[in-house]
Amino acid sequence: MKHTTPLRAAVTALLLTVGLGTAHSGVASAVPLPDPAAASSAAAPAASAGLLDAMRRDLGLTASQAEERLSAEKAAAAVEKSARQAAGSAYGGSWYEPSTGRLVVAVTDGAEESEMRALGADTHLVRYSAAALDRAKARLDTLGAPTGVAGWHVDPRTNSVVVTVVRSERETSAVRAFVDRARAGGPVTVAETAQAPRTYAAGTVGGDPYYTGNVRCSIGFSVYGGFVTAGHCGQAGAAVRGWDGSAMGTFRGSSFPGDDYAYVGIHSGWWTVPVVLGWGTIPDQLVRGSAEAPVGASICRSGSTTHWRCGTVLAKNETVNYSQGAVHQMTKTSVCAEGGDSGGSFLSGDQAQGVTSGGWGNCSSGGQTWFQPINEILARYGLTLHTA
Repeated sequence: MKHTTPLRAAVTALLLTVGLGTAHSGVASAVPLPDPAAASSAAAPAASAGLLDAMRRDLGLTASQAEERLSAEKAAAAVEKSARQAAGSAYGGSWYEPSTGRLVVAVTDGAEESEMRALGADTHLVRYSAAALDRAKARLDTLGAPTGVAGWHVDPRTNSVVVTVVRSERETSAVRAFVDRARAGGPVTVAETAQAPRTYAAGTVGGDPYYTGNVRCSIGFSVYGGFVTAGHCGQAGAAVRGWDGSAMGTFRGSSFPGDDYAYVGIHSGWWTVPVVLGWGTIPDQLVRGSAEAPVGASICRSGSTTHWRCGTVLAKNETVNYSQGAVHQMTKTSVCAEGGDSGGSFLSGDQAQGVTSGGWGNCSSGGQTWFQPINEILARYGLTLHTA
């Protein structure tokens, strides 16, 4: 946020540093910031009506179903951590199953199933451990992929590495050769996508949260000293301007491709708050931590173009093959996004998940989106997430 008049300060609090926001004209819909000190001492509130509405719109749930799912997903995330440790080398991955409201843990040793059930998880017996699948995926990361290959990730549900190819290019010689090499290195399943992934930066248009050069992107999460966002939005040393065109900060670190994350240090006169803008669809959201949601969990995104959107986590640790080069360790979701949403926040409940990288499709016809997990970014730059 930036020091300014009281009215402007209230707007800036929501629309600049944490606001991911458009819009000088959005003053009338701005919601006053909650008091962080009071919020931190209170128990986490129940899901807001706006959040439940967004889940109803994007996930086809009733309000009561959305509340039940959020509660079940929180429990599943806790079980996942314990199950991974307890299963040890027999751990084959896990996912949240919406139809049962429970976590499913894959194991390579049937003797581990009773312990997983005792922890509160359902089980699935598989051939390959998560470690073996990770090694198979790592071998693919060393291969040069043609543009007709959209990406690849470990899928615990099929107990394989899923290679996703662009449907119109599946039978080209380059794609077929890549798939053959992939299959030679381990268990591989081939899936199709309608379009190749692309990043979500956009050319300059009026009323957005920050600019670097002629590129517009969205702020991800406040950290002490600045904020995190997507690496493709700017290189280290690049100047950042706020929505009003004034100097906001500088990219202190940036990585793309390979990774897609960046850290922007803010100038004197700006400050940070643990809030993600709800765009009037839901109240602005407090950020209380960064516990990772499991595959299958619901997840929502805030960005300066398409605002607040929800979906589910489809896959983790996916390598995404953009035209600029491959990006590793990404999380795939069913949430839509469009140009200018790059860098914006992914949340599961009140837990930060990551910053928007890219995808395919749009919010009219649908699509998929990837994000760079937040905890990796914090560790890379030695940052502390600003939480309520």
